[in-house]
Amino acid sequence: MTISVLVPSSLSREAEDKREATRKLGYVARAATIFRADRLIVYPDRDGETGQFDGGFVATVLRYAATPPYLRNEVWGMRDELEYVGVLPPLRAVSQTGSESNGSGSSRQGIVTEVGPEGRVRVNCGLQHPISLNTPPDMEVEEGERVTVRISSRRPVRAKLVDEPLPGLSIEQTDLSAALGREDAGVCIAASRFGEELTVGRLETLAGRVEGDGMTVAFGAPERGLPDILGIEASAVGAVQETATDGDDGVEPTADPGFDLWLNTVPNQGSEVVRTEEALFATLAPLSLRE
Repeated sequence: MTISVLVPSSLSREAEDKREATRKLGYVARAATIFRADRLIVYPDRDGETGQFDGGFVATVLRYAATPPYLRNEVWGMRDELEYVGVLPPLRAVSQTGSESNGSGSSRQGIVTEVGPEGRVRVNCGLQHPISLNTPPDMEVEEGERVTVRISSRRPVRAKLVDEPLPGLSIEQTDLSAALGREDAGVCIAASRFGEELTVGRLETLAGRVEGDGMTVAFGAPERGLPDILGIEASAVGAVQETATDGDDGVEPTADPGFDLWLNTVPNQGSEVVRTEEALFATLAPLSLRE
């Protein structure tokens, strides 16, 4: 079961400057982290991009935000896109194992600082000093590569290199259709003010399937929602929501080939515009509830 959050490359289109654009992206990364998203995917919306805050800028800042603080200088160095990363809110992500990322019994990211003889490497994983570890059989690593380290004890240090995906939030760039078509996409939801209003009853029909299958939730950009990005008339969103269900799970498919449903998670909104970072919190919070 995985959770994927999709945001457009035009996410920072209304930002007045780089500082504000960076801050906005920080809260997007924080929302994804709070609700334990596995992937934060930037999909292309080139028609909506403005100025210097394009998809490359968006993905770079998000990747920096998702990088553990103890690795940031070593991984990123100095880049123009990262001029204002000091305003990013800390993610303070916990390990997917359930233990705190700075405690024992956790998985954390490390970076290989030296490759030695007989399959041993030195890895910086945020402890007081880089540690020497054996490379697992059939696993090859290079200097500068990021790896997963499993820590069983900090005092004394007991850790091992494991051939597993990096823990924490993964930042990816891919087309919207490809992200929705993944085998582990789960329930595919388009978050839009023009979708079906989320009610207590509707949430009951979703909670079981989301808990079992996971979900992929897509968001639009400021002043450019998903209907605009997809070239769908806002008035037609309700029309494409079919009345037939695909079984007893209560999830209604739509004529759109990628989404299972369009959902309005801020019904009767009091502001004319709900910012994307606000929509993430408003949407992921109820959808993370369990039966």
